[in-house]
Amino acid sequence: MTAAAIEITGLVKRYGDRTAVAGIDVTIGSGEVFGLLGPNGAGKTTTVEILEGYRNADAGTVRVLGLDPIRDAAALRPRIGVMLQEGGLYPGVKPRELLDLFAAFYDEPDDPARLLRLVGLDDAATTMVRRLSGGQAQRLSLALALVGRPEMVFLDEPTAGMDPRARADTWELIRTLRSTGTTVLLTTHYMDEAEQLCDRLAILDHGVIVAAGTPTEVIDTVTEPTLRFTTASPIDPTPLAATINRTIDTIGPEYVVGGVPSPAVIASIAAWLADHGTQLTELRTGQASLEEVFLRLTEEPDATEARSEAGRGRRSAR
Repeated sequence: MTAAAIEITGLVKRYGDRTAVAGIDVTIGSGEVFGLLGPNGAGKTTTVEILEGYRNADAGTVRVLGLDPIRDAAALRPRIGVMLQEGGLYPGVKPRELLDLFAAFYDEPDDPARLLRLVGLDDAATTMVRRLSGGQAQRLSLALALVGRPEMVFLDEPTAGMDPRARADTWELIRTLRSTGTTVLLTTHYMDEAEQLCDRLAILDHGVIVAAGTPTEVIDTVTEPTLRFTTASPIDPTPLAATINRTIDTIGPEYVVGGVPSPAVIASIAAWLADHGTQLTELRTGQASLEEVFLRLTEEPDATEARSEAGRGRRSAR
């Protein structure tokens, strides 16, 4: 990994009796796309706001581009871009006017017209911000985050509210940022987005890191190969689970069979479905998805043990 763009050591933040961040360590390399994932209340927003200089830490140290976000705010802010999930837009102006205003804050800004084309808003350049759709407002927020040609960009739920085309275009833009050496810290609730975009990621739960690494590493370290299948019509998996003596979880349209797949189990499932007049539409084996890992670490009972282990060892994302 190249030189660090972000260094977090022993970060702690409390709100009264509640500990929002409980001593985390994270290092993000220059030019990396890093995902910070976690359920609501996990500590993501608090961590990002401390990095952006909007909140003080109660303990630990943070450095962004080698600078203290609070003490060195004047030197740091021209070098970073911030995209908020919502808010921060003036409703009574037009996108081009807003970009021109923000561009005036920088010595060498990007071209507002180019940014509008880049995020697909050139046709809405003269529409009042209050009349933009949610997805258009998100794209405008992204353009504003990039207008100063930042070395480091914080993207909070960047594709929330976007249609599939705009979402795909935003993914490509994030990849372009990485290719030009811009560091991206990304928060998202879309696990497919994290898998597709992030070089590495950390999953936060109750203020501690419960998993960290590349998406593949995170998946591999907490899961074993699984067997999953779908059917033409829904089934009650309970009697099938009893027949094959395996657990069966339902995740979306899929049924996920516990334990290591075997030919005997596959044959038993196919036979049971045939006996009950249910068509098997898909059957496959492989590792769990990042979404399944995320749910296991943050929602299932064994997440308590994972959090305890992480708290004792203060797992780091380096």
